[in-house]
Amino acid sequence: MAAAAVELGPARDCGLCPRLVGFRRDNESRHPDFHNAPVASFGPRQARLLIVGLAPGLKGANRTGRPFTGDYAGDLLYATLLKHGFARGAYDKRPDDGLALQDCRITNAVRCVPPENKPTTEEIRTCRPFLLEEIESLPALRWILALGAIAHGSVLSACGLVRSRYPFAHGARHDLREGLSLADSYHCSRYNTNTGRLTPEMFDAVIGDLAAALAD
Repeated sequence: MAAAAVELGPARDCGLCPRLVGFRRDNESRHPDFHNAPVASFGPRQARLLIVGLAPGLKGANRTGRPFTGDYAGDLLYATLLKHGFARGAYDKRPDDGLALQDCRITNAVRCVPPENKPTTEEIRTCRPFLLEEIESLPALRWILALGAIAHGSVLSACGLVRSRYPFAHGARHDLREGLSLADSYHCSRYNTNTGRLTPEMFDAVIGDLAAALAD
């Protein structure tokens, strides 16, 4: 009988970041039905694509307990993944909707919801070992997609690389080491789409290019 996979990431009661712990507790008092804990990664360990976001949204992943589930960013992300074959089923903004990822896994640079969606530099640094653990745990990993400059920088630091050598730009690609590359996209947040910084067509092109690269 095969052994069960060991769960990665911080414990549910992780206390490494005092500000985030306090924010979680405040939210728990206001929203006792929310997840209100570090959000685990989602998707198969054999995935060749790892998508790295910034942090859980207050009424998205912090509520539902699944990355990008329950807010606008998830609407765009999962619709695009479904279109390009990285997911199957139907996305219905809840963790029991039956959606499954294929050849794709999703995580965040920071696992706990931060006030105003803005983790501090120290909080990003403190959570980075969990990101490195995630990257190293995926045996078939070929591509990492960073959603936004903070996720991009955290991936590079986790991999021990000098950030200035790999500048962030929407649509950019970087070879990190043999067999592993990094792609960049603006974050699929409502703010970015409302301001026109990121259009659904731009995001579709990034995911489509990764699907094509993995098909080669």
